[in-house]
Amino acid sequence: MKAWAVVEPGAPLELLDLPTPVPQGSEVLVEVTHCGVCHSDLHFWKGGYDLGGGKTLRLADRGVELPRAPGHEVAGRVVAFGPEAAGVAVGGVAVGDVRVVYPWIGCGTCPACLREEDNLCPAQQSIGIVRHGGFASHVVVPHPRYLVDPGDLDLALACTYACSGLTTHAAVTKIMPLAPDQPVVLIGAGGVGLAGIAMLRAFGHRAIYSVDISPQKRALAEAAGAIAVEGGEGAAQRILAATGGPVPAVIDFVNGPSTAQTALDVLAKGGRLVPIGIAGGGLEISLAAFIFRAISIVGSNTGSLHDLRAVIRLAQEGKLAPTPVHTCAKDQAWPALMALKAGQVEGRTVLVG
Repeated sequence: MKAWAVVEPGAPLELLDLPTPVPQGSEVLVEVTHCGVCHSDLHFWKGGYDLGGGKTLRLADRGVELPRAPGHEVAGRVVAFGPEAAGVAVGGVAVGDVRVVYPWIGCGTCPACLREEDNLCPAQQSIGIVRHGGFASHVVVPHPRYLVDPGDLDLALACTYACSGLTTHAAVTKIMPLAPDQPVVLIGAGGVGLAGIAMLRAFGHRAIYSVDISPQKRALAEAAGAIAVEGGEGAAQRILAATGGPVPAVIDFVNGPSTAQTALDVLAKGGRLVPIGIAGGGLEISLAAFIFRAISIVGSNTGSLHDLRAVIRLAQEGKLAPTPVHTCAKDQAWPALMALKAGQVEGRTVLVG
């Protein structure tokens, strides 16, 4: 198989010619037709994650061996499967089936995995991180249960549901229930932030405030149905002026020190912050404020298989508005990744072919 791979952190992707895997046991081999390009791929390419306080989580700490093809928003066609994959208890497969791949693979046996919450497994073997991902021509999926039928959805959009879609679904469920006209603030109007607007609208929410430093991205947020607020210095005051006061919920799609502080500054008493971006860094927090203000910070690590199925069901029912998607050939993986790094992508880029 061919793979556009990270060969060393921070170096350009290289095209490698690798042996095409032969699926064993319950494994399924999927030929990749579509793969989204995500900010998480950028962090993977850089080689580490800023944990704050001078600490870094490096690729090796996550069990990654290079070279490795990134890409975890995968859709494709089943081309082969192991002898245990056909007719298994959860969804048999046939050659030619088109599926969206759930990428956040767990060990398969721990309590989290048995609840189909592989994203909470302490021994993840995720596609596009530990396993070769969708920047390669093929991916190996360990079990048919990780394959979800997109029906007649556009695969260029459906593949993004494996990360941006299920991540926003998981985050939105963590702030609910809220009345439709209670203000919800979304920080960041990139591809996942726009997916967050669509998800809130799918939940019937109306009072959505999108914060970004980019005028172009704020315009996209307004077109998607949100009220746009300028980010950057002084954002908290602008948010409070727009919303009419402190808000019950913030979802931070950036999650750096400045955006997290802004989120905390605008939360109402009893409010909830859900950080899902991985810009990283640290933040000094008043412990007493958790008592006096009764606020909570709820981490959200991607989403579960249940979330992916729910997102695809919402899209199939016409309740989930599509987010902007731009396609390009897979041999443009490196320039696509660099365009994302430069902040030049509006919506989502999807590699095709």
